[in-house]
Amino acid sequence: MNHDHPIRRLGALALTAAAALALVTACSGSDDKPEGSAAQAAANGTEPKTIDGAKAAAQTVFDRFASGDYAGTWDMYTAAGQAAISRDDFVKLNDACSRRGLAIQLTGARMDDADHAIVIAKQMAATQSYTMVYENNAWRLEPAKQGLALYRLGVAKAIAAQKLSGTCAGQQ
Repeated sequence: MNHDHPIRRLGALALTAAAALALVTACSGSDDKPEGSAAQAAANGTEPKTIDGAKAAAQTVFDRFASGDYAGTWDMYTAAGQAAISRDDFVKLNDACSRRGLAIQLTGARMDDADHAIVIAKQMAATQSYTMVYENNAWRLEPAKQGLALYRLGVAKAIAAQKLSGTCAGQQ
């Protein structure tokens, strides 16, 4: 069984290590959405501080990551996540080691407190929880502690660590 799964690679360096996300984007803002929707609020620059807002932001993060939009994924990280790795290095790391094209689906969510939501996502057979944090009027993804530790290694050592542990999808 291939355990080379982007969400697992981020969640635990030795076991996993490369999912990433958090600066909530303006969803669609299309005319068919009611004015009070999470998408409309995001399009106006402020996301609703609700479970629906957190879920919409989380799915945007997952969609960006799965599509290979790593720069857009990094944009949705918390301030702490962005401080741990530069945008360019995050893109380099994920270009080297992440698998694109595998959909990540939100399967559940709950509010942990007024500024934190826990979302559950599934990719293929693997399920993992993530923390979304409300920062600067937007929901952002908080990288797992193992992901932060990986990022702090620097991009070259992070790629090497993933290759050594067998969690780098780009390795032969």
